[in-house]
Amino acid sequence: MLGLPDDIRAFLFDLDGVLTQTAKVHAAAWKDTFDAFLRAEAARTGGQFVPFDAVTDYDVYVDGRPRLDGTRAFLRSRGFDLPEGTPEDPPNSRTVQGISRAKNDEVLTLIHDQGVLPYEGSVAYVHRLRALGLPAAVVSSSANCRDVLRSAGIEELFDVIVDGVVAAREQLPGKPAPDTYLYAARALGVEPAHAAVFEDALAGVASGRAGGFGAVVGVNRTGQAAELRRDGATVVVDDLAELLADDGPGDDKPGDDKPGGEA
Repeated sequence: MLGLPDDIRAFLFDLDGVLTQTAKVHAAAWKDTFDAFLRAEAARTGGQFVPFDAVTDYDVYVDGRPRLDGTRAFLRSRGFDLPEGTPEDPPNSRTVQGISRAKNDEVLTLIHDQGVLPYEGSVAYVHRLRALGLPAAVVSSSANCRDVLRSAGIEELFDVIVDGVVAAREQLPGKPAPDTYLYAARALGVEPAHAAVFEDALAGVASGRAGGFGAVVGVNRTGQAAELRRDGATVVVDDLAELLADDGPGDDKPGDDKPGGEA
């Protein structure tokens, strides 16, 4: 009734877009931050302002990646080579650290103002795991992961939390490298071949494939089912509740490429 191979014994979940409805919050925060930078650069140089695309740019350059990596990747895509700076740089400083800090401040403000909602299908799936005595972990690049889980009321459902704080402490490369997921599997005492990764981000499913995990579930929130499969998903669903249905996962169902619940 879990929609995955019988030898899967541990379940590793991304946070934003898989467990909680915060991917759109992150996309909005990235857009506000990068647009402010791009406007300032256009005014400074007399160039054209081309805004950050909260769908295409978000999916390709920042979704699923650690904050600093996302900042670097997007800036490179626009031809900017900024100094790294330090964590003490004020928000919106013309450094990678300053822009990243501005994004973090913005997302915390949005989460505080709007709150955090979990996906009901994902919560139902994790509750089924708990009822069966199966271990579960959250694997997120966010340093705010625990705050988000707590706000959504689901922190206690997970045995292990590997977030941006743990990744920095253990010097684990971020997604699409598999290291954070491999760390979580080790913490649960399970080999990757017997663990499943649940991801909505292209970088995330790529990390699941790179780690040799027994199943990589792509959660299609934004109509990118084909891209999720291309980058490593072995199963694609619009919502994890589909994996609890009698007919199993929706990998090959008609209409699998329609947009999911996020925009």
